[in-house]
Amino acid sequence: MKKKQAKSAMWGRLILAVCALLLCAGIAFAAAPKISHDLQQGNSSEQVDVIVQYKQVPTAGHHQKVISRGGKLRSELGQFQGAAYTMPASALTDLADDPDVLYISPDRSLRSTASSTPPPVIDYHTVAVNAPEAWSLGLNGSGIGVAVIDSGIANVPDLTAGNIVYSQDFTGSGTAADQYGHGTHVSGILAGNGKESSGLFYTYQFLGIAQDVKLINLRVLDKNGAGTDSEVIAAIQTAIQLKSKYNIRVINLSLGRPIYESYKLDPLCQAVEQAWKAGIVVVVAAGNYGRYDAAGTNGYGTITAPGNDPYVITVGAMNTEGTATRTDDVIASYSSKGPTGFDHVVKPDIVAPGNRIISLYSATDTLNVNYSHNEVSTSLYEMPTNLFEILGDWAASPAYFVLSGTSMAAPVVSGSVALMLQHSSTLTPDQVKARLMKTAYKNLIQASTVKDPTTGQTYYEQADILTVGAGYLDIQAALANTDAFPATVGSALSPTASIDAQGHVVLVRDGASLLGGNSVLWGTSVLWGTSAICGTDVSGASVLWGTGSLAGESVLWGTLATDGESVLWGTSATVAQSVLWGTSTDSTGLTAVTINGD
Repeated sequence: MKKKQAKSAMWGRLILAVCALLLCAGIAFAAAPKISHDLQQGNSSEQVDVIVQYKQVPTAGHHQKVISRGGKLRSELGQFQGAAYTMPASALTDLADDPDVLYISPDRSLRSTASSTPPPVIDYHTVAVNAPEAWSLGLNGSGIGVAVIDSGIANVPDLTAGNIVYSQDFTGSGTAADQYGHGTHVSGILAGNGKESSGLFYTYQFLGIAQDVKLINLRVLDKNGAGTDSEVIAAIQTAIQLKSKYNIRVINLSLGRPIYESYKLDPLCQAVEQAWKAGIVVVVAAGNYGRYDAAGTNGYGTITAPGNDPYVITVGAMNTEGTATRTDDVIASYSSKGPTGFDHVVKPDIVAPGNRIISLYSATDTLNVNYSHNEVSTSLYEMPTNLFEILGDWAASPAYFVLSGTSMAAPVVSGSVALMLQHSSTLTPDQVKARLMKTAYKNLIQASTVKDPTTGQTYYEQADILTVGAGYLDIQAALANTDAFPATVGSALSPTASIDAQGHVVLVRDGASLLGGNSVLWGTSVLWGTSAICGTDVSGASVLWGTGSLAGESVLWGTLATDGESVLWGTSATVAQSVLWGTSTDSTGLTAVTINGD
């Protein structure tokens, strides 16, 4: 009974928060100033690092206008229509009056989206998404370039020189080698060849999703896992410039930061859109704030930038529960949920294994120095070869390390995209996204709980569209799909959530988008046009994700809420006192957190 009451309370808070978020959207956008809100709150006497977006690629004349106001050029950003400067805060208003200036925002800091977690019993993430079936077809990502924009890649045995075809540092440290450990772990999930876990007495091999991809190592995070918008934008520009040379078809961004403005203004979002439109699939981690409940919303509305952009594939994290079958897998409680701040984009787009993932590390990286207990035991992949091991005294692995987060889920998707592009090289980014979402496994456990062993707090999770998106990555199904989704149909922009004249929360798609539709969310809409993906509800009407019910009480996506007592979004709701993140979005309330994994 207590659990049911807790879930009812959770949904009640969600109804108020999301409806308030949507209804109050007009307040936040009543005026669209050229200067971001967080810059307006600063001390006018200070020097500030900013990114200025222009109506065109800036020229020397644009730079001179900043210099004449006491500023200096920090970095040009390729063909991105902007540049990074340091300038007096007092000169921002004057610069904003320039008709060539579109928007001025801080050069914001961002971080990786991974957390240290206890080692697992075993890691089944490749099996959960049917990667072995793709490998049986001879697919390994050969010929496909994947740009890993992260903390660099260390020299480790499971990544060969043939994997890493290009490296560049954007942090100013003078080396593209990984000093933090995050980029190496991400790269191992993408392309690890399992060398250190293969041998006569080895029982389990830790393999990347696409072992033969070409890795383009673009380092933007320092030894503490931190970076800036301008560094990431510069790396994205480099990936676009190198696209033809290395056949870069995928960018992996296992990093993020809070959302401060609409994706239409955010320079980081505009940069990923530029890559997408250049023919590169951009895969972004959703963020690790699903446990954030200060607003009383059970983690809804916590997607981070640039995962809030409707073009990119935004990835949430699943927990494999340490088994080879995916039927018991559940959403990781820390995985960020939609809708996105400001624009209310329905995110994530898809979910993939991200909890307690075993991949590569270097002994000297910061993560290992701080969390050496995350080195996995060699017992996970070796048979005992001596008396000590027979008695249970195993050494820590010199090669493998465990991390959790949407950072780990993103490269599972990136590697899968590489397999798809090797299989069908003419696919566009929109076609890739559409196939992945349409074929995602949707028969998920509809409700789950997890108890944090450290705090004792229990988290209730629901497998809804704002938590799991289109469902669980299935590589085998995506490869088997032959839907063309021709360019004449449109792009694969993620839909947005809105409130219609009757007070229903509805999905609204861009007029040319393949995704979404103008119909009631959770009701009779379909994701892909004329037919339901997974069947019908009890009345025979099409439903968004399937026919399942919770405890036999009601149809999950139908007209009743999961507790069978009230409509999830309702036809009306009392407007809460403030929108989800407030009307003054200084930092969207997000702070760095350490997650112990589910």
